[in-house]
Amino acid sequence: MLEPAAFVHRPVSVRAEHLSAALPAFALALMLGLIFWIQPRALSYFGINLLLNLSVPLILAAMAQMLIIGLGDIDLSIGSFVGFVTCVVAVFLAPAPLLAAAILLAAIGVYAGTAMLIFYRSLPSIVVTLGMSFVWLGLSLLILPSPGGLAPDWLTGLLDAKPPLLPLPVWIAVLAAACGHWAIMRSSYGVILRGAGANPKAVARSGWSLVRVRVVVYAAAGCLAVLAGIALSAITTSGDPNIAPAYTLLSIGAVILGGGSFTGGIISPVGVVIGAMTFSLAASLLSFLQLPPVWQTGAQGAILFLVLAGRVLVQRRKP
Repeated sequence: MLEPAAFVHRPVSVRAEHLSAALPAFALALMLGLIFWIQPRALSYFGINLLLNLSVPLILAAMAQMLIIGLGDIDLSIGSFVGFVTCVVAVFLAPAPLLAAAILLAAIGVYAGTAMLIFYRSLPSIVVTLGMSFVWLGLSLLILPSPGGLAPDWLTGLLDAKPPLLPLPVWIAVLAAACGHWAIMRSSYGVILRGAGANPKAVARSGWSLVRVRVVVYAAAGCLAVLAGIALSAITTSGDPNIAPAYTLLSIGAVILGGGSFTGGIISPVGVVIGAMTFSLAASLLSFLQLPPVWQTGAQGAILFLVLAGRVLVQRRKP
Protein backbone atom coordinates (compact mmCIF):
# COMPACT_ATOMS: atom_id res chain seq x y z
CA MET A 1 0.00 0.00 0.00
CA LEU A 2 2.99 2.30 0.61
CA GLU A 3 4.56 1.92 -2.82
CA PRO A 4 1.78 3.64 -4.80
CA ALA A 5 1.78 6.57 -2.37
CA ALA A 6 5.53 6.93 -2.70
CA PHE A 7 5.19 6.75 -6.47
CA VAL A 8 2.53 9.46 -6.43
CA HIS A 9 4.58 11.86 -4.28
CA ARG A 10 7.90 11.38 -6.10
CA PRO A 11 7.10 13.71 -9.06
CA VAL A 12 6.15 16.45 -6.54
CA SER A 13 9.57 16.07 -4.91
CA VAL A 14 11.33 16.28 -8.27
CA ARG A 15 9.35 19.43 -9.14
CA ALA A 16 10.32 20.92 -5.78
CA GLU A 17 13.99 20.17 -6.46
CA HIS A 18 13.80 21.76 -9.89
CA LEU A 19 11.95 24.80 -8.52
CA SER A 20 14.50 25.21 -5.75
CA ALA A 21 17.36 25.01 -8.26
CA ALA A 22 15.63 27.56 -10.52
CA LEU A 23 15.26 30.23 -7.82
CA PRO A 24 18.72 31.82 -8.43
CA ALA A 25 18.02 31.98 -12.18
CA PHE A 26 14.64 33.55 -11.43
CA ALA A 27 16.34 36.19 -9.24
CA LEU A 28 18.83 36.97 -12.02
CA ALA A 29 16.08 37.18 -14.65
CA LEU A 30 14.04 39.47 -12.37
CA MET A 31 16.98 41.84 -11.88
CA LEU A 32 17.76 41.93 -15.59
CA GLY A 33 14.09 42.50 -16.35
CA LEU A 34 13.93 45.44 -13.92
CA ILE A 35 17.12 46.96 -15.36
CA PHE A 36 15.92 46.64 -18.97
CA TRP A 37 12.49 48.00 -18.00
CA ILE A 38 14.01 51.07 -16.30
CA GLN A 39 16.68 51.61 -18.95
CA PRO A 40 15.70 49.98 -22.29
CA ARG A 41 18.96 51.12 -23.91
CA ALA A 42 20.82 48.67 -21.62
CA LEU A 43 19.31 45.85 -23.69
CA SER A 44 22.05 45.97 -26.31
CA TYR A 45 25.44 44.39 -26.96
CA PHE A 46 27.24 47.39 -25.47
CA GLY A 47 24.80 47.76 -22.55
CA ILE A 48 24.98 44.12 -21.49
CA ASN A 49 28.76 44.23 -21.76
CA LEU A 50 28.87 47.19 -19.36
CA LEU A 51 26.38 45.58 -16.98
CA LEU A 52 28.23 42.28 -16.69
CA ASN A 53 31.84 43.38 -17.11
CA LEU A 54 32.56 43.44 -13.37
CA SER A 55 30.88 40.08 -12.87
CA VAL A 56 33.81 38.24 -14.55
CA PRO A 57 36.29 38.44 -11.63
CA LEU A 58 33.50 37.73 -9.13
CA ILE A 59 32.45 34.62 -11.08
CA LEU A 60 36.02 33.30 -10.97
CA ALA A 61 36.41 34.12 -7.27
CA ALA A 62 33.08 32.47 -6.48
CA MET A 63 34.11 29.33 -8.40
CA ALA A 64 37.28 29.22 -6.28
CA GLN A 65 35.24 29.59 -3.09
CA MET A 66 32.88 26.88 -4.34
CA LEU A 67 35.74 24.35 -4.47
CA ILE A 68 36.74 25.14 -0.88
CA ILE A 69 33.14 24.99 0.40
CA GLY A 70 32.71 21.71 -1.48
CA LEU A 71 35.29 20.25 0.90
CA GLY A 72 33.35 21.53 3.89
CA ASP A 73 35.88 24.35 4.46
CA ILE A 74 35.56 28.09 3.98
CA ASP A 75 38.07 30.60 2.60
CA LEU A 76 38.16 34.01 4.29
CA SER A 77 41.36 35.04 2.50
CA ILE A 78 40.15 35.11 -1.08
CA GLY A 79 39.34 38.84 -1.12
CA SER A 80 42.82 39.78 0.10
CA PHE A 81 44.37 37.23 -2.27
CA VAL A 82 42.60 38.73 -5.29
CA GLY A 83 43.85 42.18 -4.22
CA PHE A 84 47.39 40.75 -3.93
CA VAL A 85 47.19 39.39 -7.48
CA THR A 86 46.09 42.78 -8.84
CA CYS A 87 49.16 44.35 -7.21
CA VAL A 88 51.50 41.74 -8.73
CA VAL A 89 49.94 42.22 -12.16
CA ALA A 90 50.04 46.03 -12.00
CA VAL A 91 53.64 46.22 -10.77
CA PHE A 92 55.49 43.26 -12.29
CA LEU A 93 53.60 41.80 -15.26
CA ALA A 94 54.57 44.45 -17.82
CA PRO A 95 58.25 45.06 -16.93
CA ALA A 96 59.09 41.56 -15.64
CA PRO A 97 56.56 38.95 -16.80
CA LEU A 98 58.67 35.96 -15.72
CA LEU A 99 58.99 37.36 -12.20
CA ALA A 100 55.23 38.00 -12.08
CA ALA A 101 54.54 34.42 -13.22
CA ALA A 102 56.95 33.06 -10.60
CA ILE A 103 55.26 35.09 -7.82
CA LEU A 104 51.79 33.94 -8.87
CA LEU A 105 52.89 30.28 -9.11
CA ALA A 106 54.45 30.56 -5.66
CA ALA A 107 51.20 32.07 -4.36
CA ILE A 108 49.25 29.10 -5.75
CA GLY A 109 51.77 26.84 -4.01
CA VAL A 110 51.08 28.64 -0.72
CA TYR A 111 47.36 28.12 -1.31
CA ALA A 112 47.97 24.38 -1.73
CA GLY A 113 50.22 24.39 1.34
CA THR A 114 47.36 25.89 3.35
CA ALA A 115 45.40 22.71 2.67
CA MET A 116 48.23 20.60 4.14
CA LEU A 117 48.42 22.84 7.22
CA ILE A 118 44.67 22.53 7.81
CA PHE A 119 44.70 18.77 7.29
CA TYR A 120 47.80 17.72 9.25
CA ARG A 121 47.24 20.10 12.18
CA SER A 122 43.45 19.59 12.21
CA LEU A 123 42.97 23.35 12.27
CA PRO A 124 39.68 25.05 11.38
CA SER A 125 39.89 26.41 7.86
CA ILE A 126 38.11 29.59 8.96
CA VAL A 127 40.97 30.39 11.36
CA VAL A 128 43.79 29.55 8.97
CA THR A 129 42.33 31.43 6.01
CA LEU A 130 41.49 34.42 8.23
CA GLY A 131 45.17 34.54 9.20
CA MET A 132 46.21 34.17 5.56
CA SER A 133 44.02 37.13 4.64
CA PHE A 134 46.30 39.36 6.73
CA VAL A 135 49.38 37.77 5.14
CA TRP A 136 48.13 38.50 1.61
CA LEU A 137 47.12 42.04 2.58
CA GLY A 138 50.54 42.68 4.12
CA LEU A 139 52.34 41.38 1.02
CA SER A 140 50.09 43.52 -1.17
CA LEU A 141 51.00 46.66 0.78
CA LEU A 142 54.70 45.80 0.49
CA ILE A 143 54.39 45.52 -3.29
CA LEU A 144 52.05 48.46 -3.82
CA PRO A 145 51.47 50.69 -0.75
CA SER A 146 48.78 52.71 -2.51
CA PRO A 147 46.52 52.10 -5.53
CA GLY A 148 48.39 52.44 -8.79
CA GLY A 149 50.58 50.57 -11.21
CA LEU A 150 49.51 49.74 -14.72
CA ALA A 151 48.20 46.55 -16.25
CA PRO A 152 49.77 45.60 -19.61
CA ASP A 153 47.95 46.81 -22.69
CA TRP A 154 47.60 43.27 -24.08
CA LEU A 155 45.80 42.22 -20.89
CA THR A 156 43.32 45.10 -20.92
CA GLY A 157 42.81 44.43 -24.61
CA LEU A 158 41.79 40.83 -23.88
CA LEU A 159 38.91 41.97 -21.64
CA ASP A 160 37.90 44.57 -24.23
CA ALA A 161 37.48 41.93 -26.93
CA LYS A 162 34.14 41.91 -28.75
CA PRO A 163 33.26 38.35 -29.79
CA PRO A 164 30.33 37.68 -32.16
CA LEU A 165 26.71 37.25 -31.02
CA LEU A 166 27.16 37.91 -27.28
CA PRO A 167 29.39 40.16 -25.15
CA LEU A 168 32.57 38.64 -23.71
CA PRO A 169 31.29 38.49 -20.06
CA VAL A 170 28.36 36.32 -21.21
CA TRP A 171 30.68 33.93 -23.06
CA ILE A 172 32.97 33.73 -20.01
CA ALA A 173 29.99 33.01 -17.73
CA VAL A 174 28.71 30.27 -20.05
CA LEU A 175 32.19 28.76 -20.37
CA ALA A 176 32.75 28.84 -16.59
CA ALA A 177 29.38 27.22 -15.92
CA ALA A 178 29.88 24.52 -18.57
CA CYS A 179 33.46 23.67 -17.54
CA GLY A 180 32.56 23.76 -13.85
CA HIS A 181 29.52 21.54 -14.35
CA TRP A 182 31.55 18.98 -16.29
CA ALA A 183 34.46 19.02 -13.82
CA ILE A 184 32.37 18.86 -10.63
CA MET A 185 29.19 17.03 -11.63
CA ARG A 186 30.32 14.77 -14.49
CA SER A 187 33.99 13.88 -14.03
CA SER A 188 35.22 11.13 -11.72
CA TYR A 189 37.42 13.59 -9.82
CA GLY A 190 34.40 15.79 -9.21
CA VAL A 191 32.74 12.83 -7.51
CA ILE A 192 35.81 12.41 -5.31
CA LEU A 193 35.79 16.13 -4.45
CA ARG A 194 32.15 16.08 -3.41
CA GLY A 195 32.67 12.83 -1.55
CA ALA A 196 35.64 14.28 0.33
CA GLY A 197 33.36 17.04 1.56
CA ALA A 198 30.26 14.98 2.29
CA ASN A 199 31.80 11.75 3.61
CA PRO A 200 35.61 11.92 3.87
CA LYS A 201 35.86 8.63 5.76
CA ALA A 202 34.19 6.76 2.91
CA VAL A 203 36.56 8.38 0.40
CA ALA A 204 39.56 7.40 2.53
CA ARG A 205 38.28 3.82 2.86
CA SER A 206 38.06 3.69 -0.94
CA GLY A 207 41.80 4.20 -1.12
CA TRP A 208 41.95 7.89 -1.96
CA SER A 209 44.40 10.15 -0.16
CA LEU A 210 42.40 12.90 1.50
CA VAL A 211 45.41 15.18 1.80
CA ARG A 212 46.14 14.79 -1.92
CA VAL A 213 42.53 15.60 -2.78
CA ARG A 214 42.62 18.67 -0.56
CA VAL A 215 45.93 19.91 -1.97
CA VAL A 216 44.68 19.55 -5.55
CA VAL A 217 41.40 21.32 -4.73
CA TYR A 218 43.10 24.19 -2.90
CA ALA A 219 45.60 24.57 -5.76
CA ALA A 220 42.73 24.69 -8.27
CA ALA A 221 41.00 27.30 -6.09
CA GLY A 222 44.24 29.30 -6.05
CA CYS A 223 44.44 29.16 -9.86
CA LEU A 224 40.87 30.45 -10.18
CA ALA A 225 41.56 33.21 -7.64
CA VAL A 226 44.66 34.23 -9.64
CA LEU A 227 42.51 34.43 -12.79
CA ALA A 228 40.01 36.55 -10.83
CA GLY A 229 42.76 38.96 -9.81
CA ILE A 230 44.14 39.15 -13.35
CA ALA A 231 40.67 39.86 -14.73
CA LEU A 232 40.01 42.52 -12.09
CA SER A 233 43.35 44.20 -12.81
CA ALA A 234 42.60 44.13 -16.55
CA ILE A 235 39.22 45.80 -15.98
CA THR A 236 40.53 48.48 -13.62
CA THR A 237 43.92 48.73 -15.49
CA SER A 238 45.71 49.02 -12.14
CA GLY A 239 46.33 47.34 -8.80
CA ASP A 240 44.98 48.01 -5.31
CA PRO A 241 45.57 46.04 -2.09
CA ASN A 242 42.08 46.93 -0.86
CA ILE A 243 40.18 46.56 -4.11
CA ALA A 244 38.45 43.27 -3.36
CA PRO A 245 37.75 42.76 0.37
CA ALA A 246 34.04 42.39 -0.44
CA TYR A 247 34.84 39.40 -2.65
CA THR A 248 35.21 37.22 0.44
CA LEU A 249 31.58 37.54 1.53
CA LEU A 250 30.23 37.94 -2.01
CA SER A 251 31.89 34.70 -3.14
CA ILE A 252 30.47 32.86 -0.12
CA GLY A 253 27.06 34.38 -0.78
CA ALA A 254 27.21 33.37 -4.46
CA VAL A 255 27.92 29.75 -3.52
CA ILE A 256 25.03 29.64 -1.04
CA LEU A 257 22.71 31.54 -3.38
CA GLY A 258 23.57 29.06 -6.12
CA GLY A 259 22.46 26.07 -4.06
CA GLY A 260 25.63 25.23 -2.11
CA SER A 261 25.79 24.19 1.52
CA PHE A 262 28.36 24.70 4.28
CA THR A 263 28.08 21.00 5.16
CA GLY A 264 30.32 20.10 2.22
CA GLY A 265 29.71 18.02 -0.88
CA ILE A 266 26.69 20.09 -2.00
CA ILE A 267 27.70 22.61 -4.65
CA SER A 268 26.38 23.72 -8.03
CA PRO A 269 28.78 25.38 -10.52
CA VAL A 270 25.94 26.67 -12.69
CA GLY A 271 24.17 28.09 -9.64
CA VAL A 272 27.40 29.74 -8.46
CA VAL A 273 27.85 31.54 -11.79
CA ILE A 274 24.24 32.75 -11.68
CA GLY A 275 24.65 33.83 -8.05
CA ALA A 276 27.81 35.83 -8.82
CA MET A 277 26.13 37.56 -11.77
CA THR A 278 23.09 38.39 -9.60
CA PHE A 279 25.23 40.00 -6.91
CA SER A 280 27.27 41.97 -9.44
CA LEU A 281 24.06 43.41 -10.94
CA ALA A 282 22.85 44.75 -7.58
CA ALA A 283 24.95 47.92 -7.88
CA SER A 284 23.70 48.58 -11.41
CA LEU A 285 20.08 48.15 -10.36
CA LEU A 286 20.51 50.57 -7.45
CA SER A 287 22.11 53.07 -9.80
CA PHE A 288 19.17 52.85 -12.22
CA LEU A 289 16.77 53.21 -9.27
CA GLN A 290 18.78 56.33 -8.25
CA LEU A 291 19.49 54.89 -4.81
CA PRO A 292 22.78 55.54 -2.95
CA PRO A 293 25.59 52.99 -3.59
CA VAL A 294 25.85 52.43 0.18
CA TRP A 295 22.64 50.42 -0.11
CA GLN A 296 24.46 47.84 -2.25
CA THR A 297 25.44 45.53 0.60
CA GLY A 298 21.93 45.64 2.02
CA ALA A 299 20.43 44.90 -1.39
CA GLN A 300 22.74 41.92 -1.88
CA GLY A 301 21.82 40.64 1.57
CA ALA A 302 18.12 41.04 0.76
CA ILE A 303 18.56 39.06 -2.47
CA LEU A 304 20.28 36.24 -0.61
CA PHE A 305 17.63 36.26 2.13
CA LEU A 306 14.71 36.19 -0.30
CA VAL A 307 16.16 33.34 -2.39
CA LEU A 308 16.99 31.27 0.70
CA ALA A 309 13.54 31.95 2.17
CA GLY A 310 11.97 30.84 -1.10
CA ARG A 311 14.10 27.70 -1.08
CA VAL A 312 12.97 26.87 2.46
CA LEU A 313 9.33 27.27 1.47
CA VAL A 314 9.85 24.99 -1.52
CA GLN A 315 11.68 22.39 0.56
CA ARG A 316 8.83 22.32 3.10
CA ARG A 317 6.48 21.30 0.35
CA LYS A 318 8.44 18.09 -0.14
CA PRO A 319 6.58 14.92 0.92
